[in-house]
Amino acid sequence: MTVQRHRGLTEQAATAAVDSACRMLRLPTIRTQFPELADAAAREQMSYLGFLAELLMAECDDRARRRSERRIKAAAFPRDKSLRAFDFDANPNIDPAVIHTLATCEWVKKSQPLCLIGDSGTGKSHLLIALGTEAAMKGFRVRYVLATKLVNELVEAADDKQLTKTIARYGRVDLLCIDELGYMELDRRGAELLFQVLTEREEKNSVAIASNDSFGGWTKTFTDPRLCAAIVDRLTFGGNIIETGTDSYRLAQTRARAEQHVAG
Repeated sequence: MTVQRHRGLTEQAATAAVDSACRMLRLPTIRTQFPELADAAAREQMSYLGFLAELLMAECDDRARRRSERRIKAAAFPRDKSLRAFDFDANPNIDPAVIHTLATCEWVKKSQPLCLIGDSGTGKSHLLIALGTEAAMKGFRVRYVLATKLVNELVEAADDKQLTKTIARYGRVDLLCIDELGYMELDRRGAELLFQVLTEREEKNSVAIASNDSFGGWTKTFTDPRLCAAIVDRLTFGGNIIETGTDSYRLAQTRARAEQHVAG
């Protein structure tokens, strides 16, 4: 096949042709960055091959960024939290090396669970969201949900004869982040429905939970001892357990700000 070549185009015509071709081929990053990259290539006397590589890498990088943004949005995190913003100095119970190892997301790849256990204000939700964000950025499908919201959704789905569909939807994501597990007592039906979700995901996809109560105290949330033991087993077998401690760093920060205000 002979490729038709267009010789003798003016700079203006060539620029218009690039713009038109990028629209047709759906290359928005090249279309917007082409003038700047072309000027840089001329200044640096870049080869044609080098210039082409710069254009294509810019498009690929931007597409990867947009995919990450879509996955993060689809995860439905309630707020932005990053590991970079986590104050390890204020949380001496948490080993930075362990958290940064978890940030590689090998545990998600291996379908292992993660439990973040500690009192309110010790950084559980921050770490849950931050690690979930890292997973989304690395290409995994992630979903964040409050434990009570998940159970209510499952109960409504069961009433509407949509339970199988709902459990399958939660079963498909690579990482399910369940926050605030243990804050409220669940009746037997709600606990059993949550157990079905965990069973659907067992050894197939990862679950990460944040709880303000130790496993021994989960009988207040899951009042059936046998069901409680089965849920703990699902969430701990072959997984990672991070204890964030009992001292609220949020409370400590609030007190420090108040003392600074008084001193000022």
